Amino acid sequence: MKGLDNSYHHEGYTAYTKEPLSAYDIQKLVEYRNISRWVKISTPSIYKKVLQLEEKGFIKGTMVKEGKMPEKAVYTLTPSGDAQFETLMMEISRKPVHIFLDLNAVIVNLDSLPRRQQETCLAQIEENVGLLQSYLEENILAKEELPDIPATGMAVLHQQALLAQAIGTWIASVRENLADR
Repeated sequence: MKGLDNSYHHEGYTAYTKEPLSAYDIQKLVEYRNISRWVKISTPSIYKKVLQLEEKGFIKGTMVKEGKMPEKAVYTLTPSGDAQFETLMMEISRKPVHIFLDLNAVIVNLDSLPRRQQETCLAQIEENVGLLQSYLEENILAKEELPDIPATGMAVLHQQALLAQAIGTWIASVRENLADR
């Protein structure tokens, strides 16, 4: 189905399969799961996607009032949304795996820069990869003992840590090769 075939939409569906959630709850879940580090996603796009999914009949909104708080819409997956979620899971799992790294645009164009700027770019990338590695290690340590963190969520965190480690090793070798030239 057009517009529902990427991981962002998949994650939106995942949020609905657990429990009824408001758009705000979904935004907080995206922040908590650090999804925006893996997928380009913004708060306005979450709200827009909720409305689109409801329009298509994949989710159903219900107004609820909790205590003295104002009413809010919470959304649950409909049977057709559940079927679409399963279809989407199967479609995504059959697709080739692509790894897109913004830093590769810098790497392939390094030769177009003066030597000093090349070194600066590589040092900045290496620093940022190090920051990512530290962040992921801290995140893993903070979450690995929490009972409400699903094993699949931890698996993705470990995957990201391994990828960051590999990129760190690789960028160090790129810097070394540049120094040897």
